[in-house]
Amino acid sequence: MTLPQAHAPILDDGTDAAAAVSARDEARALSDGRDEASGTVVDPVARDAGAPDGLPERRFSAARLFARGRRPSWTLVVAIAVIVIAVLWAVVPWLFTSYDPIVGVPAEKLLPPSTAHWFGTDAIGRDLYARVVYGAIHSLSGALIAVTVGLAAGTVIGVLAGSVGGWLDDVLMRLVDVLLSIPGLLLMLSVIILLGFGTVNAAIAVGVVSIASFARLSRSEVVRVRRTDYVEAAFGSGGTFAAVLGRHVLPNSLTAVVGLAALQFGSAILAISTLGFLGYGAPPPTPEWGLLIAEGRNYVATAWWLTTLPGLVVLVVVLSANRISQSIGRGTR
Repeated sequence: MTLPQAHAPILDDGTDAAAAVSARDEARALSDGRDEASGTVVDPVARDAGAPDGLPERRFSAARLFARGRRPSWTLVVAIAVIVIAVLWAVVPWLFTSYDPIVGVPAEKLLPPSTAHWFGTDAIGRDLYARVVYGAIHSLSGALIAVTVGLAAGTVIGVLAGSVGGWLDDVLMRLVDVLLSIPGLLLMLSVIILLGFGTVNAAIAVGVVSIASFARLSRSEVVRVRRTDYVEAAFGSGGTFAAVLGRHVLPNSLTAVVGLAALQFGSAILAISTLGFLGYGAPPPTPEWGLLIAEGRNYVATAWWLTTLPGLVVLVVVLSANRISQSIGRGTR
């Protein structure tokens, strides 16, 4: 005697209930960013490129928007334009002004902003816009040195601590805790006293302060990646420690560190300008942004442009770098 074959219930609209549940689970897996067969996370750009119509779109970074041919936000476009202009100031400053940033005309001292002098002139007749343009190389190169020092040293410490573990992890992280416990400005001034004044030494001091942040982030990312299944499978298949670290752990753990480096670039510009304002950066008459603001503080009541306009330049560049870092951070998630 044969049993009657079971049939799946039929919905009111005539569709099979099992098929409806399967379609719903498939849509849910796609919306979660997981592959239907394996359940692993897939790339959102590749997923959404072939996703069925009607699924909700996810939030995209600038890189994903460009990958899909969509326009990024106008704030990101403005930020990129500002950074490009600042880099061009540092690379080819003579294309933006014909004035000498060092030699001035005493008869034209303390002139307000005009068509002849966009940012006005200082107390000895030097064009302030020319000094801001030529000062970009000092501030931007100093920020690049600071980020490089923090990124290199912090990443090495974090990767060693997260990958080796044990007593080495404890020692390195206690060292990082000591760096974090010291106020940033005090640590920068201490390093400058040891190395001496100058833009490069100030940049190194700023980089030393940022080592702890890079170390903690890189260690946490390395620890997270080391606990994943594919890394354990790589070790189980006979992969050596160095091979697995270089092929699997580092490429998947340093993306967040890149976003932090972009964020630290803007912070480094602000920190180097602060040190220059305090007199620990480039010596006069070097056209460094922080030094320009310091030179104009004695004329705030009579020549507001000497401090306001260089300060606005620093503010806009820092905000633009932070906006770009925010976009990079979204792209790494």
